[in-house]
Amino acid sequence: MNAEHKNPRQAAEVSFYEKRKKIHAKRVRGFFDNWRVALVIITQLIFYGTPWLMWNDRQAILFHLVERKFYIFGLVFWPQDVIYLAILLIISAYALFLVTAVAGRLFCGYACPQTVYTQLFMWIENWIEGDRNARLKLDNAPMNARKFRLRASKFLLWGALALWTGFTLVGYFTPMHELIDNVLSNNLGPWETVWIFLYGGFTFLFAGFMREQVCKYMCPYARFQSVMFDPDTLIITYDPERGEPRGVRKKNTDASALGDCVACEQCVVVCPTGIDIRNGLQYECIGCAACIDVCDQVMDKVGLPRGLIRYSTENAMQHKLDHKSVLSHIIRPRILVYTAILILITLVAGYFLAHRIPLKVDVIRDRSVLTREADDGSIENVFMLQIMNTSEEAQRYKITVDGLNGARIAGASEVDADAAGLTSFNVVVAAPPDAGKRGSNPIHFTITSEQNPEITLREKASFLLP
Repeated sequence: MNAEHKNPRQAAEVSFYEKRKKIHAKRVRGFFDNWRVALVIITQLIFYGTPWLMWNDRQAILFHLVERKFYIFGLVFWPQDVIYLAILLIISAYALFLVTAVAGRLFCGYACPQTVYTQLFMWIENWIEGDRNARLKLDNAPMNARKFRLRASKFLLWGALALWTGFTLVGYFTPMHELIDNVLSNNLGPWETVWIFLYGGFTFLFAGFMREQVCKYMCPYARFQSVMFDPDTLIITYDPERGEPRGVRKKNTDASALGDCVACEQCVVVCPTGIDIRNGLQYECIGCAACIDVCDQVMDKVGLPRGLIRYSTENAMQHKLDHKSVLSHIIRPRILVYTAILILITLVAGYFLAHRIPLKVDVIRDRSVLTREADDGSIENVFMLQIMNTSEEAQRYKITVDGLNGARIAGASEVDADAAGLTSFNVVVAAPPDAGKRGSNPIHFTITSEQNPEITLREKASFLLP
């Protein structure tokens, strides 16, 4: 077929992906920006500072993979305590559901690591390259000594921050003093090296270059957030009835024919994801409220009331509700249910954590010799007790046995256990031949701390009679 007879539709190119346009968000200061800055500082002080805190001559928070122990201030968790991790994840999920149902993507706009580190990287970028206009001018300029110097300085600081972030993360899993010694002696382990550079590299890539692309295309939360929204969820909203029709207010223009929106486009310029909030709620919106801050400032300059862009709800906009009515709609059955479940789970978890016995015992039968006859005619079974002292004080435990008539501990019945340590102890249990039926008979070991009798544990086992 000749080219001139081809269907023009066959020659059209269709792209399934939007070509990225680099976003240079303008820095805006205001009420919500102050909150965002405060949360960036607080979260990073916690993240970077916590590994340096000490508790009982050890790191206060340490997830020690080699020792298979998690230290959180005065608590020591073992792999057997994975239930507490599951509960923590459940509490975090319900808290996220609750916050999202009340006020949308607050977590994304103020505390998400992607948002926080993007903010840190942008502060460095603004400091070195200048404000938005200066950065745009630099992007369009040909490569010269000045541009190379500025870009190299920016990338160097970005890389230092990213590597320090990766180093700090690994410091939660390897004691920080050991990690520093290993770095200074060039003796880092393979997994430590991999994670420092892997986490640091992704921080550099995501916060320095991809930025809004992570939120728009990689974050699953942006996709299912609408499931948690309803008409009474607080979201960042543009008031079209008040703002339309838009128009620049010139001296000879009849202002009464225009809405309050002066078409300055500042709400678009400051948006870190590059959207226009005047087009309605979009999944790309991370709820940072930069558009509210800048719009309020523009309204102040033109002498119009604030709130053209504001936190509101779909019902409030539709039915023109006042602030009191909006608040009453926010406290709705769904929110009360989420809150009740969250409080209940937290209280139950807190109760069990507060009453957790700092002792775990595994009873293992010696299978090489199931039973044996002692010189006095009694029948003996040998057990190995693996005693985990989860407290940070050395303990001495007394071991007793019951469940069979005449059953007793033959030999040593006390054992010393190191603080936060695992101790194996062989126990010989003796019983008369006629103490029970032939075969398996249930018995119980009771392990009690001599320093604190409240620390006691009862474990079931079986005693074999021939």
